[in-house]
Amino acid sequence: MSRLGQLQEEFQRAVLTRSDGFNREVVDSGRIGPARRVEIYADAYRGRLVDCLADSYEAMHSLLGDEQFYRLAHRYIDAHPPRHYSIRWYGDQLAAFARRTAPYSEHPYIAELADFQWQLLTAFDAADVAPLTADAVARVPADAWPCLRLRFHPSLRRLMLQWNVPAIWRQIDAGADRPEAPRRSEQPRPWIIWRSELMQRFRSLGADEAWALDHAREGASFAALCEGLCDWHAETEVAGRAAAMLKQWVGDGMVVGLATD
Repeated sequence: MSRLGQLQEEFQRAVLTRSDGFNREVVDSGRIGPARRVEIYADAYRGRLVDCLADSYEAMHSLLGDEQFYRLAHRYIDAHPPRHYSIRWYGDQLAAFARRTAPYSEHPYIAELADFQWQLLTAFDAADVAPLTADAVARVPADAWPCLRLRFHPSLRRLMLQWNVPAIWRQIDAGADRPEAPRRSEQPRPWIIWRSELMQRFRSLGADEAWALDHAREGASFAALCEGLCDWHAETEVAGRAAAMLKQWVGDGMVVGLATD
């Protein structure tokens, strides 16, 4: 390795880990010593990571306040230094970190809010695929419906939430100074997040729709969905219920392809 390459590696190590090995390569200006001059770069780098987390998790920042959020951010940076060349993806482990690390683990809504916000971000950045139209579904022959399988938009996300974090996020996003307090429901509820026309959208699901959507995403046929929906609906009603779900999924821009083989 060239001398320049060695210097670059040592400088990177000093910035990332605050090791003092690079200090000997820094000229003492008299006013600021080598250690402090390197520390300025390390502080700036760390500050940029904090800014990135604050931008990705704006609602959490607002809910926790500056002091608590910055403390959380610095602890996260210590535990999870960047591993991706793009800072855009930094922070992907924050929900898991909050879920297992005290004192944040004592307040489960923090991890849920982090998970919800990250899913919103990744949904927005997902691949752009044209959604299916209702006319395309209407052209499916009647005898092909039992074998009908769906392909969903890459932005579609499924998660389970037990706290009112979507409402909190919506109020903070709308500029509310004091969003509603975190509230826990008796049981986790299924939610979906997806992107439609450059807008992030989300809604909760009933138990039957959550089951049907999960299995449809795994490749279940329309006939298999109808059979499974018998756990919630009378046999004479399941086809209509499955068709109504499909109509909504298509109308919401969640479906991008059909197969009838």
